[in-house]
Formats: sequence, structure tokens, C-alpha cells
Amino acid sequence: MKSSEILTLKGMTLVSVQACQLSQSTQPGLWDSVLELTKSAQERNSDPLLWAVQLSSILNSAGTSLPSPELAHLLVSHICWANNVPITWKFLEKAVSGRIAPPMLVLALLSSRVIPNRRLYPAAYRLYMELLKRHTFSFTSEINGPNYQKIMKSIDDVLHLSQIFGLQVCEPGALVVEFIFSIVWQLLDASLDDEGLLELAPDKKSKWPTRSQDMDIDGQDSFNEKRTDRQEGLCKVNTVMAIEIIGDFFQNKVTSKILYLARRNMFSHWGSFIQRLRVLAANSTALRNSKHISPDALLQLTSDARIVLTRECKTSLQKQFHAVVASGSLISSAGQCHGVSWSALWLPIDMFLEDTMDDSQVVATSAVETLTGLVKALQAVNGTSWHNTFLGVWIAALRLVQRERDPSEGPVPRLDTCLCMLLSITPLAIVNIIEEEESTLIDEAGRSPTNQRKEKQISVKHRKDLISSLQLLGDYEGLLTVPQSLSLVANQAVAKAMMFVSGVTSGSGYLDCMSMNDLPMNSGNMRHLIVEACIARNLLDTSAYLWPGYVNGRSNQLPRSVPGPMPGWSSLMKGSPLTPPMINVLVSTPASSLAEIEKIYEIAVNGSDDEKISAAAILCGASLVRGWNIQEHTVFFITKLLSPPVPADYSGTDSHLIGYAPFLNVLLVGISSVDCVQIYSLHGLVPQLAGALMPICEVFGSCAPKVSCTLTTGEEISSHQVFSNAFNLLLRLWRFNHPPLEHVMGGDIPPVGSQLTPEYLLLVRNSQLANSGNTTKGPFKYRRPSRISSPSPEPIFMDSFPKLKLWYRQHQACIASALSGLVHGTPVHQVVDAVLNMMFRKMGRGGQPLTPTASGSSNSSGSGPEDASLRLKLPAWDILEAIPFVLDAALTACAHGRVSPRELATGLKDLSDFLPASLATIASYFSAEVTRGIWKPAFMNGTDWPSPAANLSMVEQQIKKVLAATGVDVPSLAAVGSSPATLPLPLAALVSLTITYKLDRATERLLTVVGPALNSLAAGCPWPCMPIIASLWAQKVKRWADYLIFSASRTVFHHKSDAVVQLLKSCFTSTLGLNSSPVSSNGGVGALLGHGFGSHYSGGMSPVAPGILYLRVHRDVRDVMFMTEVVLSLLMQSVRDIASCGLPKERLEKLKKTKYGMRYGQVSLAAAMTRVKLAASLGASIVWISGGLTLVQSLIKETLPSWFISVHGSEHEGTESEEMAAMLGGYALAYFAVLCGTFAWGVDLMSPASKRRPKVLGAHLEFLANALDGKISLGCVWGTWRAYVPALVTLMVGCTPAWIPEVDVEVLKRVSKGLRQWNEEELAIALLGLGGIHAMGAAAEVIVERG
Repeated sequence: MKSSEILTLKGMTLVSVQACQLSQSTQPGLWDSVLELTKSAQERNSDPLLWAVQLSSILNSAGTSLPSPELAHLLVSHICWANNVPITWKFLEKAVSGRIAPPMLVLALLSSRVIPNRRLYPAAYRLYMELLKRHTFSFTSEINGPNYQKIMKSIDDVLHLSQIFGLQVCEPGALVVEFIFSIVWQLLDASLDDEGLLELAPDKKSKWPTRSQDMDIDGQDSFNEKRTDRQEGLCKVNTVMAIEIIGDFFQNKVTSKILYLARRNMFSHWGSFIQRLRVLAANSTALRNSKHISPDALLQLTSDARIVLTRECKTSLQKQFHAVVASGSLISSAGQCHGVSWSALWLPIDMFLEDTMDDSQVVATSAVETLTGLVKALQAVNGTSWHNTFLGVWIAALRLVQRERDPSEGPVPRLDTCLCMLLSITPLAIVNIIEEEESTLIDEAGRSPTNQRKEKQISVKHRKDLISSLQLLGDYEGLLTVPQSLSLVANQAVAKAMMFVSGVTSGSGYLDCMSMNDLPMNSGNMRHLIVEACIARNLLDTSAYLWPGYVNGRSNQLPRSVPGPMPGWSSLMKGSPLTPPMINVLVSTPASSLAEIEKIYEIAVNGSDDEKISAAAILCGASLVRGWNIQEHTVFFITKLLSPPVPADYSGTDSHLIGYAPFLNVLLVGISSVDCVQIYSLHGLVPQLAGALMPICEVFGSCAPKVSCTLTTGEEISSHQVFSNAFNLLLRLWRFNHPPLEHVMGGDIPPVGSQLTPEYLLLVRNSQLANSGNTTKGPFKYRRPSRISSPSPEPIFMDSFPKLKLWYRQHQACIASALSGLVHGTPVHQVVDAVLNMMFRKMGRGGQPLTPTASGSSNSSGSGPEDASLRLKLPAWDILEAIPFVLDAALTACAHGRVSPRELATGLKDLSDFLPASLATIASYFSAEVTRGIWKPAFMNGTDWPSPAANLSMVEQQIKKVLAATGVDVPSLAAVGSSPATLPLPLAALVSLTITYKLDRATERLLTVVGPALNSLAAGCPWPCMPIIASLWAQKVKRWADYLIFSASRTVFHHKSDAVVQLLKSCFTSTLGLNSSPVSSNGGVGALLGHGFGSHYSGGMSPVAPGILYLRVHRDVRDVMFMTEVVLSLLMQSVRDIASCGLPKERLEKLKKTKYGMRYGQVSLAAAMTRVKLAASLGASIVWISGGLTLVQSLIKETLPSWFISVHGSEHEGTESEEMAAMLGGYALAYFAVLCGTFAWGVDLMSPASKRRPKVLGAHLEFLANALDGKISLGCVWGTWRAYVPALVTLMVGCTPAWIPEVDVEVLKRVSKGLRQWNEEELAIALLGLGGIHAMGAAAEVIVERG
């Protein structure tokens, strides 16, 4: 037996004896005995292992739980500094490695003692760092140990972590993060101090003690001159070693992740730490001398761009999924703009842009804000660069314009609205995105002088992405073709660039003086207009003119001499007066700068009466419709001018608005076109416009119709005219014309947009103005010029307008129930008599008087037409109050034969001519009466009522052509041909009224009021009411035939719910290219939205793309709740089709022969997953556009959980193909859910809707947690669920990290636990790591346990 073994046996015997003696001792006596044991072993220079065995036996016998915090304190106190000898350090190392003393606490105690005295005790500092290297990177035993909480509390007390970092949480896991962070920070500050660099740090001092406060003059080696050089050398080596250990902390798998948690959750402290680290990297000699790490490597390890928490995929298919998440397989070529891959990225933008063209609904929110959120969402989920993102946005907007470059005529938004979206809304959205991104990155970088350079780099980078996208945009020549009406503007943009490139300096009026013949022919395209729009908003500068290929001509193509000065914007800016020729030019030519439009605004405010009227006409001219570079300012100015201030010298008793009648009327007429209203809607100023119109309606509707004034043209303006123009425009801002059926069908969710009431518009208006004064965000961020004050922030309510409120209440009551309450002899009854006599004055003399019998009133007095005209010199509100009773009497008289249909139509026309504002009441009353179903049908036989027979069969054939691509059956009109067509009497009266109008600019304003009501009413009536109306109108206005036929085609979906389902199915199959088997079959945006339609295309009327049809009918779907279930079902069916039929048969057979189908089918699987993502993108777009925030939240909170719980049968369950379909289905659902959420809530906290996100998202993740815990039984295929949960969490971690801290920490912990049970440890850590400060501790513990 060896001597060492004999000594060990003897030692163990001695330990047994000592243990027996100590078993009766008290705890203080125990530690005295431990100290005596240590001193004795130190004096004998005993073997550390023997000492450790003896110590462990003693502590176990005494019942002390190991590792012991008390032992750590005792041993460190023993060493520092009276026993700072090698043997005691060996004892300490053995106690730590044997887990007798807790390593973390020992290191914390040593940090507080050794680092401040490292210059005095360099050897101790070296030994401390050796212990760090050995024991800092594995804490699993401590976290799982019995004294874990006690140990961490002791560490907090020693290092004062809670006090220094100030965190609100003190749980053990959070203290682990603080401990690791503090160790690294102490080493960093010590290294800076050693090299004299601490003074270069921003605050010039350390959070930690880096030097001893009192010099220990009695310490060993203090005055040993011979060891001075050796100490200095050791100190230098220690500094290098400390820096290398810092690098080790950032390289180690465990500590790097823990430091990442500090970076995410302690960002203010982290920022200070990184600033110090940069000082070290820039100035440290020791770092440059290191053989193991360089300054660049250290900075790279601590860079924010370094990905620390990543997910390790367990299967090949999961790796393929993450490749799709990264979108690398989706962006194979930027040129595939019409292919499936590119469409998968930007299809939601195309659908949103197309949806904004629907004139049936104006919105209260800005398209700029919506588009900003949508683009940010897609950039995050697709993981694309901003270069590709900007390129995708431009391409989508250009596709919108190209679909409308040769439109059919009709009373709907057309090219001007599309150009507003491309050249005004899109640039403003990009301004939002760039400024938000730059602001975020700058805030993260900090505001110290060392980061100014980085801020500039950030700013330049994002603009470089925009520049590169616009440069590449030049390759898409097919999308850049300019519509004929824009040729002059595009050529002017090219001429401007040519002059810049050639150094020609001409005044701003140079181009104004050039005619079409003077400009380079056919040289301009849409990119030139886009660049001009970006330059106007400071997104680009004029260096864009120097891009290769931007200008192909030379300045010698421009005329060197032009005619003399011509009136125009340049002349105005030089002080020329507003002469009639100049006014004509300014009305037809858009302003090119904010200064020019401000000049006109100032004239409109301060000029003479004639100048004000001229300025109003100029503002509402080309500058409003096509002044894209300043359009947001123009609509703001017009809205502000609609609320003129009270003149300082005004002393009248009537409203001051009366004196502005001609001026206001010019503004009202100027903005009443379909495109102008839609432009207001896109810029989010509908609430402001409504707030400006209501006072005008209230004032002018309360005035008798005396002549307000006579214009210079001789035209007389009455209060009735001003009121009617304002009132009709106001009514178009909400869905006043929809029948009461809308409010009683559809379950809890009404059709989208039905909330647009006057009260709602005022609430939004008040909110917008209140927010505009205290935030840089929102609808006025880019609209309010600095020199022009914003509208009054004072809130206004319906109570401020009693006449308007009374009419609105009567309007609602009339829709809800039959008329009642008209009493004979009252003022209202007298007005009814007067109106009826005016309407039917040709038959009034000697004829039977009309009686409003439906109201229960007595006979009219039958007064003559002269009396009627005199008695109708009444305020408009008084007349509007009587009109429902008038219509009731007239319709009843027609039904009983006392008034002929022709006389009824003529009378209604006379009424609407007398008071155009009455059209709204006529439309809403007739709509309500149709829904009540109490009137006999009118026979459209050509004798009593107009007949549609002449072209009804043609309309039927055209409708079938329009719907040919959807597979929807069109009900036959054959039965109608054998007998006269019929319409409900009120509908027949309404359509007869509309076709009495001659179509001109003035009557078109009126038709925009009654037209939507007529369409809505006919769509809700039995088939074939709408085709009959289309036939009648097509006979009158042939150039509107395409529009009318398309409107009639839409009503097919109003009568058959299964037709809507079939239409949605067509949307999926066409977009995914599933109409045929080859993978390369066409699909994408082109197949979904088409390239325009109409009979003017070659081959006559062509089938309308299914996406266009759906975007025009979805607002009229009553039961909007069923949309989520339908879309979800179609999505999963599409996935099954992709998995089985979407691949070539020969490759599908190969996929079946190998696990997961990866060996032979990698390319095919990538294509299939790309289509899966496209299907999810389409489904999410449909749900979001159809039901907005409410429907998305219902989907995530209710529909998806219900789907997972329900049982879904499968014919091929268990086969390889079905397994792949199940997995792809899980991925599709994950994308579907995340995309829906990002569209509705946004990816960050910028959207107001994000406030509703925590509750809904938390409920969904709680459902996941309950299912993972086994508390909920699932009915879906296991493979789908197994794929869905990790995919959803992966997308949230990688694309929407801002969502995760909003979820309850306990829910996150439960989901994380479930993921770990599936061996998804890395994903579980990433989820907790992003959960905020309260989840940081749990994340740290999982990281340590994971190792």
C-alpha cells in the first residue's frame, strides 16, 4: 500500500472521530471547528483533497446543507488577506470544485475583495481569474441545489446588485443575470483602470470599487523592492488575461446568452457598458497584445447584430421551414414580379391598395398610417431587406396604376385616385418608415458623441436602400409605361432632369413656358414621377438625375428660346396679380412646391372677395387632384378654409358664414367629385372634413332661400344651393344609404364600415386634433405646414348642431319603422302640402288633392302652385323634415293610380331640382320602404314604367362573361323575357328619377349621392332587380355599360352565400396556380387581381379576376363572422392540394419513398412551402380586409382554438403525403395567425390598435399552454399541432419580438416548458429571453440548465 493511501485512511479515521465529537456542538462552534481544521491543515500543508474530505464529513455530520454559503464567507475571509498563501487558495478551489462551497457566491466574495486590491495582490487576482475560468460557465448544480435562493440572496448582499441595477424583480434567476453581467463589467472597469483609460469613459468612474480605499502598508511584499518589477509584469499579464476572459464570457454558450438577456432587459446599463467596451477596443494596448482576441473580434462579439438566441432545428423539414422564414428561397430574382415567389411577399399590399379604390366606403383613418403598418409587418414577417421591401411597395403601387391606365367610365374612383396612392400616399408612408426606423436605431445607439458617426451611417443606410430600389425599378419597363393623360407631366420631369445634368440654369417658369411640342417626346415614365415625388419630400436629392440611364437625352433636345413670359405659378411667385388668364392656368396646372400652394392659401385668407373665390377655385383644381408632391398640404388648406374665422369687425346677428357663401360654394363644388372625396379619404381627413361641413349645413340650412349674392358671372347663389352642396357631400362621408337590414343581421359583427356615423366621425376628428398637438405621429405629422396653424383643437359634438341632429334622428326613425306623427294643421303639414303642390302643380288645378294617407293625416287644402312656391321660401331643414311625409303621400298616390309613374318621376325630379339635398332623404326613404315589403311590384313594360327589354339579354350574357373565371352560376333571366320585368314600386320610382337626369358635371355630383343608394337597394332586392336597373341605365348612358354590368355582376354574391365561398375558392386556386398540375403554372397577383377589365379590351368583355370581384363585394357580406371559418377551411384545403397535387407526380412518388421527402424532393418541397406561405398571406389579407381588427381578434381568440379542438377527418391519414400535408398545414396556420396579427395590430407599439393586442394574444398563448399541459384535448391531426406551435413561436421570436413582453410571464413559462418537452430548448429559451424583465430570471435558469 502506498504511503499516500495510508495517510488518506488515517485521515478518514481522524475525520470520523472529529465528526463524532462535533455532532453535539452548536452551529457557531461548528464554524470555529472548521476554521481550526483549515488552519491546522494550512500549517501542515495538508493535501487539499484530504482537507476537503474531512471538511465535507464534518459538515454532513452536523446536518449542514451543501453547498454552504457560510463556508464560502468563512474561507474567503480567511484568505483575504491574512492567509493569502497558495495552500489556502488550493483549499478554496477544492471546496468549490467539490461543491462544498457555492462557486457563484465564492466568486462574488472574491470579486468584492480581490479586484479592488489587484495591484497590491496580483497573484491573488490571477488566481481569482483562474477560478472564474473554471467555475463561471456552469451553474447547473447550484440552480438545482437546495440553497439556491439563499445563495443568490447572499450574492445580492455582497455585490449590491439590486441597488446598482435598480431592477424591480429580485427573483434568483434575475440575480444570476445581474451577477454574470457584474463580473464582466468589473473585469472591464479593472482593465480600463489598469491602463489609465477609465478617464476616457463617459462618466469617468466605475460602478464597482476598482481600487482599495486604504493602502495596506503591512501587507506582504509591500516594500519588497526586488519583487516590484515582477509585480508590474504580472499586473500587465493579468490585464491581458482579464480582457481575454471578457471575450470568453461572450463566446461561451451559456454566459453569452445570459449577457444577451442583460442586453435586452437592462438596456440603459448595457449602453453604458458598451461605451466603455468601445473605449477599451479603441485604446487598449493589452487588447492589441492579446494572442487570443482582437479589438474587432471583441466588438463583433458584443455587437447588437450578433444573433445569440437561435433555434436549432430538429428535422430537415424544420430547417426548410426556417429557410422560408428567412425568405432566402423566396427572393430568387427581383424580376419575378408576376410570379408566385414575389407575390408571396407583397400580395397583401396589392390587395390593400386595390381595396382603397372602392368608392362605396370612405374611411376615417389615413391610408398613410395603414400602409406604413402593413409594409413594416410584411418586412418583419418576410425578413426582407429594406431595399427589397421598398421595391415591392413601388411595384405594388405601379401595378395598381397599370390596372387603371385605360379604365371604363363610371362614377367610381379612377386614375387620379390611383396616382394619389402611388405618388403621394406611398412616398409619405416611406417617409414614416425611414424616420421611425432611424429614430429607433439612433435611440438604441445612444446620444453620446461616440455614436454621432453611427447615427449618420444609419440615416445614410436607409436612404441607400430606397435609392437602390428606385434604381432597380428602372428595369420594370412594363410597369413604368405612362398613361396617356400623364405624358406631358412625365416629359416635363425628364426635361427638368436634362437641364440639371447639362448645367442649364433656367428659372422655375422655364418649363411653364414650354408647350408639348417643345418637350422630349415619349421620354418620361412613371419612375420619373416617383423620383420627383421623393425629392419633394426630401427622401432623395437631385443627384438622382445623375443615375445611369435616368436621362437618355441631352439638353440640346430642349429649345434654347421659349416664348415670352406666360402666366403661371412662377409669375404668381414673382408678384403678378391674379388675372383671368393666370387663374385659368393655375386651375389647370398643379403647384409644384409648398411655397406656391401657401401663396394661394394666403390669398384665399387675406385677398379681396374676388381673389378669395379665384384662390378657392385654384386650390380645388389640378393642385388638389394631381399636385401629388404637395397634395397632403392642399387638402389640409381646403379643409381649413371651409371654417373661416369670424372677421374682427363683424357685428351682425347672423352667422359670419353667410357672407362667405360664394367662397364656400366654390370649395364645396370643387371637392365633390368622386376622386376628390376618395383623395380626402386616403389622406385621413374625412373626420376633419365632416367637422368643417357640419357648421355650414347648420347655418345655411337654417336660412330662407333668399339670394345670397350674385357672382361676377351673373350666377346667383342661394342658401339652398350652399346647403345642398355641403349636405350632400357630408352624407357621402358615411353609409347613410344602407337599409336597416344591415343592423339586424350578421351576428355580433356588423359589416365593416357601418360604424361610420356622424357621431363616430366627430369622435375621430376630436381625437385626431387632440393628439396632433402633443405628438409627432398621427395623421397631421406630414400635413401641417409649419407656418400654418392647425385647426382648432376644441372638440365638437352633434349637440352643437341641433338642426342636423334632429334630421339625423328622423332619418334613423324613418329607416327603422313606418311613418307616423303628422298632425293636420301643423307647420310640417303645411310644408307637406306646399311641396306636393309644387311637385304636381301641372295636375294640381281642379284635380283630386293628394293626401298623405299613410301618415293618417287629413286631406291637403289643394292650394295652387303660386301659393306653393311662396310658401316654400323656407329654411332647408324645415323642408327636409317634411319630405318623408311627401314621399309617403306621393308613393301612395301612385300605387292607387292617382299619379302616373311618369308624373311621379317628374315630380321627384322637380323636388330634387328645387332642393338637391332632398335626394338623400328620397334615397333612404325608398330604401326603407322596399325592405318593409308592403308595396306592389311595378311592371317595367315600357308604357307605365321604362322597359329594360331592349338590352336585358345582352346584360345577362355580359354578366356571365364577367363571372366566368369564378365558377359561380348566374341565375337565368329567360323567365323575365316572357313577361314584363318587375321592380318593387319604391325602387322603380327611384330608378325612374335617376334616369331623368342629363349626365353632366353638375348632375354627376347628385348621382354620386343617390347612385350608391340605388346600387345598395337593388343589390338587396330579389334577382334580377340589379340587371334590370343596369339595362335601363345602359340604354341612357352607353359609355357606363361596363361599370353597370360589373355592378350587376356583384349582386349575384348578395343572394347566394355559397357563391361567396366559391369566389373565395377561386381566389385561392388562381393565386396559387392550382388550376393545373405543374409547379410552374401561373399564379400570384396577376391571376388574383388581373390587369384591368372592360369591353374596350380586345375580345370584348373579359372575365373579371376573382380578387377584384371579392374586394368589391366583401363589404356587403352580412354574416362576416363566417368568413374566418371559410378562409381557414380553404387555407387547409389549399395546403392539402399543394402537398399532393402541387408537385409533379414523379417527384411526389419519390417523396413518398423517403422520410420527410427531403432526399429527392428538396426543390419541390421549397416550392411547396413557398406556396403555403402565399396561401397564408392571401388568407390573412382576406380576413383583415373583410373584418379589420375585430375579425382578426375573433380569429385568433376563438376560431383557431376551436379548429384545433375539432376533429378533422382525412382520407389518407398516416401516409407520407398526409404527414407532410399536416406539417405544412401547421406552418400555414402559424403564418396565417401571425400575418393577421401584424396587419391588425402592427409589429410594434406605434399603432393605436396595438393596445388591444395583449389580451387577445395572451388568450391564444394560454390556449397553447393549456394544450401543452394536457388540460385540453385536441381533435386536429397531431402533426399539424406539432408543427404549428414551434412555427408560431418561431415567427413571434424572429418577426414580432415586441409582442412577447405583453404576454403574462406565467403563460410564457408554461409554453416554454411545453417546448422543452418537445426538445425545443433553444426556442423555449428565446421565447423567455424576449419576455421582458419579469421573464428574464426564468430564461436564465433554463439557459443554465440547458448548459
